Amino acid sequence: MTSQSPATLDVVRTPEERFAAISDYPWPVQYAEVGSPGDDTCPGPLRMAYVDEGPRDAPVVLLLHGEPTWGYLYRHMIPVLLDAGLRVVVPDLVGFGRSDKPTDPAAYTYARHVAWTRALCDELGLSDLTLFCQDWGSLIGLRMVGEQPERFARVVVGNGFLPAGEQPPTPAFRAWRAFARWTPVLPISRIVDFGTKRKLSKAERAAYDAPFPGRRYLAGARMFPKLVPTDADDPAMPAQREAWASLGRFDKPFLCLFGKLDPILGRADGPLIAHVPGAPGQPHDRLVGGHFVQEDVGPELAAGIVDLVQRTG
Repeated sequence: MTSQSPATLDVVRTPEERFAAISDYPWPVQYAEVGSPGDDTCPGPLRMAYVDEGPRDAPVVLLLHGEPTWGYLYRHMIPVLLDAGLRVVVPDLVGFGRSDKPTDPAAYTYARHVAWTRALCDELGLSDLTLFCQDWGSLIGLRMVGEQPERFARVVVGNGFLPAGEQPPTPAFRAWRAFARWTPVLPISRIVDFGTKRKLSKAERAAYDAPFPGRRYLAGARMFPKLVPTDADDPAMPAQREAWASLGRFDKPFLCLFGKLDPILGRADGPLIAHVPGAPGQPHDRLVGGHFVQEDVGPELAAGIVDLVQRTG
């Protein structure tokens, strides 16, 4: 399906039949409209998909995925969180999963991803949130925490960071960014499989490939590595530095549960723990997992979130 929004974004929407064979992500999908015509910061309208399960009056856990995954990444964590009586909200970021996918790479900016995700939280009336974020989910989520700290009750980060010019990019990240930019084929499921300790099944690989039936659907996935701000003159850097400074005042519970086998972000927890006032005294851990730590130790991550909510609720 292709549509032209009033904001002149050419958008493709993955046919629902692409997801029909997925048997291990059973929660019903819902949709919200985000963005406004003519709004350059948050253009739209765009349809954003999400899963929202659990009691409406329970503490809310927001799970943000990164590159190049979608909400399916959290299928091992959602049952543990629901069994603990929590409400779980799992969006598909714009350009991923069942959400709309602008076809023009220039449509994707760091500020727009933050604005689209914030708009979804506004639409659902989410507050007093427990955030779990990984990869680009942390770039979006931690920026939101820095800009709206009052919205969040506690934060858990797994293999993520908020780049603000404080740490140089690793050689592994520079290699990944070059690959994403220049490779003629972006093998989504192979990328996820490469970033896990365990090997994905054929069905799991098919689920990660499902949102992307053709090259026109891949603009968002190709852009994410390029959008990571690493240079002082990056247009995102002023907002990044303000958000980083705000995190330096965030005294609510802040926990890092990282996969130590990740060559890109496996040691990015150290600067976060040293910087955020809410981090000291928390049971931080480096688990036996890769970059997609949710795939390797998802139930353990979820148990850590449950423990944090129960200890600090």
